[in-house]
Amino acid sequence: MKTYTATPLSYGRFKLGESPFYDPRTGIISFVDITAGKFCRVMPDSTLVTFDCGQPIGAAVPSVIPGAYTFATVDGIYAFKDNSMKKIADLTVLYKPWQRSNDAKADPAGRLFFGSSSMDEAHGNNGDLFRLDKKIELMQPNTRISNGMAWDKAHKRFFFSDSLEYSVFVYDYDEASGNISNRRVLFNIENGVSDGMCIDSDDNLWVAVWGGRRIEHRSTSDGQLLGVIDVPAEHVSSCCFIEDTTLFITSSGDGLSGEHDGKVFTCKVDARSGEIHYAK
Repeated sequence: MKTYTATPLSYGRFKLGESPFYDPRTGIISFVDITAGKFCRVMPDSTLVTFDCGQPIGAAVPSVIPGAYTFATVDGIYAFKDNSMKKIADLTVLYKPWQRSNDAKADPAGRLFFGSSSMDEAHGNNGDLFRLDKKIELMQPNTRISNGMAWDKAHKRFFFSDSLEYSVFVYDYDEASGNISNRRVLFNIENGVSDGMCIDSDDNLWVAVWGGRRIEHRSTSDGQLLGVIDVPAEHVSSCCFIEDTTLFITSSGDGLSGEHDGKVFTCKVDARSGEIHYAK
């Protein structure tokens, strides 16, 4: 089993870093600070630019329009371009008052998959997985914490991390309709919970383990553990490929005092990026 060690970057600490993406068309690495309501971009010159969304933001997905993004927030799905947000779908009719969006990805056809989760422990951990195409449709009800998503390169399988099920699930995926079916457990996570993830060109997953100080490299054939990235932060939240063979990793620093808790990291690995999908 291959082991790696992540290197912290000098961009400071974030309350709840999540939803990292790299857009090779622009050279921009983006991520969100969920509870701080910030959209963050590491520009090609390595400077950090932040945008205040005015509310918690669960994900920011690169759009088919280079430099534009689709935001999943508390009250809606927004189109973001030129430092301006425009609501394109209302979520107040779907979400309970204590819920927010948590993670989102575009599928191979550009449809937006996004999940809801609770903002506080008083209301328990509950939510759903949705898809936005011409309208919003329910894909998976009764999730605990809707989290990481990925599709294989054949566009036949969908992978989904439901954190407090401590599992990554695999579904059959139909690209023409965008439907998912036949849910089954691909693998379970021990000593932590499964969080955000990405997929490589060999169709294997890189899964952040919240409370586990690591990223797990897992086979999508049988769930076998192939490798581990040690991350010097307690709550590792997600990852994406940048520069083809390097992972960019986010973490949460909220309520923690470790030297690197809440920082972002990089790690060069023996794998290459899988497909990049843009939100239409």
